[in-house]
Amino acid sequence: MPIAHVYLLEGRSEDQKRAVIEKVTQALHEAADAPKEAIRVVIQEVPRENWGIAGKSARDLGR
Repeated sequence: MPIAHVYLLEGRSEDQKRAVIEKVTQALHEAADAPKEAIRVVIQEVPRENWGIAGKSARDLGR
């Protein structure tokens, strides 16, 4: 059973997260020949102040 963990900065809409789940599932289905029913996608939303880019937080960088 393939499990995909996706980390995103918080703030995506429910529709955007649905699209990520759908497209990641489709990609694993095609690339790994896994049945869609066996694929799990976990989205972990990370607060902007907890996401570091080049030594600064995403929040400080305005992302």
